[in-house]
Amino acid sequence: MSYETIKYELNNTIAKLTLNRPDVFNSLNELMHKELKQCLKEISKNQSIRVLLITGEGKAFCAGQDLNDRSVNNSTNQSEKLKEAKRPDLGESIEEKYNPLIKSIYNLQIPVICKVNGVAAGAGVGIALACDFIIAHEKVSFIQAFCKIGLVPDSGNSYFLPRLIGMARAKELCMLGDKLSAKTALEYGLISRVYTLDTIDDEVQKLALHFSKAPTYGLALIKKALHESMNNNLNEQLELEKNLQREAGYSNDYKEGVASFLEKRSPLFQGK
Repeated sequence: MSYETIKYELNNTIAKLTLNRPDVFNSLNELMHKELKQCLKEISKNQSIRVLLITGEGKAFCAGQDLNDRSVNNSTNQSEKLKEAKRPDLGESIEEKYNPLIKSIYNLQIPVICKVNGVAAGAGVGIALACDFIIAHEKVSFIQAFCKIGLVPDSGNSYFLPRLIGMARAKELCMLGDKLSAKTALEYGLISRVYTLDTIDDEVQKLALHFSKAPTYGLALIKKALHESMNNNLNEQLELEKNLQREAGYSNDYKEGVASFLEKRSPLFQGK
């Protein structure tokens, strides 16, 4: 299927989704939301896919919402027109577009790698944080831009940030809106790895190839265990671990893992 605002490639078991509006720093508009929804739905249904890579085209990863997509046009007096216009229900936009987008990425049953190729701002940061691994090059920056226009962090930012970097740093980022360098983001524990611009593509490809041959059935259960641990108490988490381990023990990947260990050979996992 062809798309206008994104690119989608499937190379054997590795899927690659590229945000493709480089002229506006890959900011999200109505059409991109529709195409992302369709693409992620297809990825979730395709059992041959073992890993997903998400990145952006051009100099930016994603600048968040395209504000021009919400602007009032065709007015010689933009200020007066804005005063007269009905105020948009941004909560509706979040409910119908951004929340489903973040959930779709976060809940995928495969490893999801985000290669941050340029600046990530607003919802662009939320998209990255919904992934399992965030790989950035050293010149990248992250910006919580919501406070600059009087808005609240959405797209999961207010959920992920305090859990990853602590409340004090989360408040600083969200209420000041200052740029966060890739180096500092790594020190904070916000992202997974930082590489030079010359090496990031090779390193990301190595990681994608690793997961394309990994026991991805078990990895999906690991994701579930870690995600639910954020809200479980110890007893609840121990019970979940028991149930997930039982499920993993019935898998073909576990059978192959044990067999390959005993036979002293490399395993041939199928993600089942």
